[in-house]
Amino acid sequence: MKQMFNIFKREFFGYFNSMIAYIFITVFLVLANFFFFKGFFINNVLTMRSFFEITPWIFLFFIPTVTMRLWAEEKRTGTREILFTMPVSEWDIVLGKFFGALVFVAIALFLTINIPVTLLFLGRPDMGPVIGGYLGLFFIAASYIAIGMFASSITSNQIIAYIIGAAICFLLFVLGQSFVTITASPFWARFFAAISISSHFDSISRGVLDLVDLGYYAGLTAVFLFLVYVMIKKRV
Repeated sequence: MKQMFNIFKREFFGYFNSMIAYIFITVFLVLANFFFFKGFFINNVLTMRSFFEITPWIFLFFIPTVTMRLWAEEKRTGTREILFTMPVSEWDIVLGKFFGALVFVAIALFLTINIPVTLLFLGRPDMGPVIGGYLGLFFIAASYIAIGMFASSITSNQIIAYIIGAAICFLLFVLGQSFVTITASPFWARFFAAISISSHFDSISRGVLDLVDLGYYAGLTAVFLFLVYVMIKKRV
């Protein structure tokens, strides 16, 4: 546990040693607030629905920028070999890097708290969907980070890691969208919905916490973290 925490601190504070943290947080907050308030003033309804609809798409393009360096940079600079000589297990490294990225993204998400505070100031919105929506976004972020880490573990090129990570996240997200499911047969429509990140987010964002949805995100995250473990175990 101590070794994992040391890796966590190394990765988490490493974001703030470069411009990536400040650029990510600033652009994310600007986009999130822009799309929310744009929809809010147009519809004049006390709801965060537009925020929860657009944020997973924003995550699609921004979270891979957070994860693309996690392993690719270690390979490129040769620091990976130094990391493996330390008295830490592969799982300590994987989980330390994962939680470092997850806490960083969670902080960026928390900074959007001005949006629900604004709604509370203006009226009495239903807080169930608000809390559920934030939980859903947290689970999506965890899944995206695990996928991005896997992409970073299979290449030493950060750009390639970004493209692969974003492509996998995009595919798993759009499979549950209506423009895909309505064109598929009933069997494939159900299958796509079952494996899609977006379809499991829909019910959570309405304030309904289903064990199936929570299990899906936990399982998806665990699978890709295990794949990362396998890749670094092989020293790929």
